[in-house]
Amino acid sequence: MNSRQAIVIGATGLTGSHLVNRLLEDQRFALVKTFVRRSTGISHPRLEEHIIDFDQYDEWKYLVTGDVLFSALGTTLKAAGSKDAQYRVDHTYQYQFARAAHENHVPVLVLVSSAGANPNSPFFYMQMKGELERDIRNFDFGHIHILHPGLLVGERRERRAGEAAGYYVIRFLNRLGLFRGMGPTHADRLAAAMINISFNATQRVQTYSVRDIDRFAG
Repeated sequence: MNSRQAIVIGATGLTGSHLVNRLLEDQRFALVKTFVRRSTGISHPRLEEHIIDFDQYDEWKYLVTGDVLFSALGTTLKAAGSKDAQYRVDHTYQYQFARAAHENHVPVLVLVSSAGANPNSPFFYMQMKGELERDIRNFDFGHIHILHPGLLVGERRERRAGEAAGYYVIRFLNRLGLFRGMGPTHADRLAAAMINISFNATQRVQTYSVRDIDRFAG
């Protein structure tokens, strides 16, 4: 029976694009609402696409309604152009969507964070992700699921040389028995895990390691 309504931010990204495709194939979801800066180019009877200006909170906040918010928005420092711009995408926009979802009584939040996220980290990226986790925990959702994937791998419109190099380094270290918790995570398996985890009602706030994600991906 398809009765759930999903909300997705980050739908044009690596993980988000896999997530939207899987949600549209999943008969448990009656509607998939995406919020994007540019169109995904997908046409589907169960897809409701909203092209918005993320900086105009009051113009879109009332539209953030449904049963589960999947938050997979993110960028790189190179693409953003500055730490402030990256922070706005990776923290501010996701925090604002969580706020709107909470105010509109969306009961479940599924957030893609990062292995190593820590608000006290000396590394900007890990600190930013840790601050987002800390801040969204202040919202009284019925369930908050925070995923800590390793280095994401999968098909992109634009390949990133740094990520490719990182992938091979991590795989090599894993074969030596090192940094198992930081192993690569394929974006499609992460998307599958996000959907399955959204139905997990065992704890109000729960975090998921790379191994957990792999288990929930099926």
